[in-house]
Amino acid sequence: MGRMAIVFQERAIRRGLLVGAGSVSLLGLAAELLHDLAPSVRTSLLPFLSLSVEGNFPTWYSSGLLACCGLLLLALAAGVRQRGGPYVRRWLLLGGVFLWMSLDEAVELHENLGQLVELHGVLYFSWVVPAGVIVLLLGLAYLPFLRHLPQKTRRRFVVAGLLYVGGALVMELPLGLWVERVGQDHLGYALIDWVEETLEIFGATLFLLSLLSHLREHHGELRFAAQDAP
Repeated sequence: MGRMAIVFQERAIRRGLLVGAGSVSLLGLAAELLHDLAPSVRTSLLPFLSLSVEGNFPTWYSSGLLACCGLLLLALAAGVRQRGGPYVRRWLLLGGVFLWMSLDEAVELHENLGQLVELHGVLYFSWVVPAGVIVLLLGLAYLPFLRHLPQKTRRRFVVAGLLYVGGALVMELPLGLWVERVGQDHLGYALIDWVEETLEIFGATLFLLSLLSHLREHHGELRFAAQDAP
């Protein structure tokens, strides 16, 4: 029997991912506003669509995005290895980091870091301290890797990373201050958290699109093929 190949069109994937990210974000915002302005419908919409609630559709979507990034990074590592290129281990490690981030998004492993020390104010969510140190060290370790990348890929990676880290870490600072002073049962908390999660979703989306562009520009089209064993 012959082979079956599935070829993914980058333009269609790009459109679908951007529409998906925008839809998840806007639906989450609508759910938060309805929760505050129209209590009669909040029960059915908020738990399913809110970006402030865990274990719902936006959580699944975000976790899936990160998992796709991780798998594509591993595929790129395999391609670099086949071509005898450098930094194979860095591609592999980055793929593992994104798969761990996908798991963390689904089950909130990072919350356990906050139990190490109790802080206040903008550091109310104290897990941002060890997480920030980890991100800084990882970023420094990957500077040679980034410099080696083509200029377009490097720029895309940096923009996507800034968006994601800006949401995941930086936005936790005003959110923690708000929670300590006002609490979580207010629209203000929901809106800050919405901005945070939206930045994460668009950061992960842009990173995934950057990986797809890098794959097309330097490794050829993305193709899955199934073939009988000889």
